[in-house]
Amino acid sequence: MNAHDPRMTPANGHAAAHELRGVVEATRYVKGTVRTVQQPLVNLSESPRGERSSQLLFGEAFRVIDERDGFAFGQSLRDGYCGYVISGALTRQDAATHWVAAPATHLYPKARLKAPPEVAIFFGSHVRVTSDLGDFKKISTGHFIPTGHLQNLRARFSDPVGVADMFLGTPYLWGGSSRWGIDCSGLVQTALIACGLDCPRDSDQQRGVGRELHREEPLQRGDLIFWQGHVGMMSDATTLLHANAHHMAVAYEPLSQAAARISAGASGTGSGEIAMRRRPELGR
Repeated sequence: MNAHDPRMTPANGHAAAHELRGVVEATRYVKGTVRTVQQPLVNLSESPRGERSSQLLFGEAFRVIDERDGFAFGQSLRDGYCGYVISGALTRQDAATHWVAAPATHLYPKARLKAPPEVAIFFGSHVRVTSDLGDFKKISTGHFIPTGHLQNLRARFSDPVGVADMFLGTPYLWGGSSRWGIDCSGLVQTALIACGLDCPRDSDQQRGVGRELHREEPLQRGDLIFWQGHVGMMSDATTLLHANAHHMAVAYEPLSQAAARISAGASGTGSGEIAMRRRPELGR
C-alpha cells in the first residue's frame, strides 16, 4: 500500500484504519466494519456527492472506516480502492458462496423462467446460495438465479480476452465496472480478476501488472497496451480490445489505427504515443 496515494489509503482526516497509526494523521484510528453492497451497483467517489471514481457490485465487501451525513468512507476489499459510497447501499456482511459469471443475470421472485424478474445484477457480483433447485439457485435475499449464470466463489476463467469479449458493445462509462457501463481500466481489471490475477483499479496502477515486454517481443493475446490515461488488451498480435470514448463502447480495433488516433489527440481517452506494453502472468 502506498500511504501517499489517497486512492489506496483508508483515511479521510476524521478517521483512519488502525494499521495507519503513525503513518497518517487522523482524529481516531479504527478497525473498521465490513459491510456488503445490497444494490446492483453503487458509485465509489473521491468525496461525498463527488464524481464517480469506480463502482462496487452487488454482494461485494466494503470496509467502512467513517460514516456521516448519509455517506460511508472506506475501502473496497476487491482491490483496496478507497472512497465514499451512499450508506444506504450497504448492509450487514454476508458471506458469499458464488459469483455471477454471466455479463448480467436477473433476480427472479420464483424459480420459474416466466416469473417477472425484479432486478438485474452484473458479472462479478457476489451472492450467497441457500438452496439448489437444479435450473435455479436460491440466494440469501430470497431471489432465484439461473444456475448457469453462477460459479463457485473459487472458480476462475483462464482467458482474460474471452472475459473482456463478453463486454463487447458495453457503453463506455468513466469509472464504470459492469455491463451497464465500463471504462478502459475497469474492463482490464474485471477480465484479470476473473482469471485469478490481482489487478488494481486505475490504468496508471495497472502498469505494475505482469512484466514489461522488450521492444523486440511480438505482441500476443492478452498483452496490455498503455498510453497516458488509457489501457487496452490485445486479442491477437494486431487487434486491440478496449473500452474507449471514441466508440463510446467496448470495441475491437486495429492497434495501428487506435495508436494513430490517440497520438493525434483525437481519441477522447488517452494521449501520446504507446507508453508501455506488459504481459500479465497468469497461473502464478
